[in-house]
Amino acid sequence: MRRREHEEDEIGELNIVPYLDIVTNLVMFMLLSMAGVISLGVLDVGTPKLGEPSGASAQAADQPQEQPLMLTVAISDKGFYIAGAGGVLPGSPDAATLDTKNPPTVGRRGGDYDFDGLTEKLALIKSTFEKEKKVILVAEPEIPYDILIQTMDACREQKVKGADGATTTKQLFPEVWLSAMR
Repeated sequence: MRRREHEEDEIGELNIVPYLDIVTNLVMFMLLSMAGVISLGVLDVGTPKLGEPSGASAQAADQPQEQPLMLTVAISDKGFYIAGAGGVLPGSPDAATLDTKNPPTVGRRGGDYDFDGLTEKLALIKSTFEKEKKVILVAEPEIPYDILIQTMDACREQKVKGADGATTTKQLFPEVWLSAMR
């Protein structure tokens, strides 16, 4: 009688190892495919730094540095306001000071944002400050996300038509930083 009980125990066991292999493979496949999809939606932006690291102040004292432009593009419902804290922007009436009360503005054209006008103004600024690569974007809370993305694109590069009719891209300010409007 003991022999029969032992045979019944062996018949009742299931081998779930093949099922676990399939589930493990499916989970790995889903994780890898999601990682590929997520990387397509990533925008390369940064945030302005609040202060210098402790070792940077000693290095700054040894080497004289030129003041960065700190180019800022503010997006409002009226258009784009462009200002630079470290230099005089081209087109400013006074070459000695920058009037922050009346910043250079690229207004809206026909109710739409003038991205081409913004790119032209930034190209003019880039011709004066050739080494500058950073721009800080500030937007009012009501500005749609699509407008912010199109503004980033307008700040990063300019499409230039050559004499032969071919279109090339000129890099303007590739390092876009986002900042909150107060």
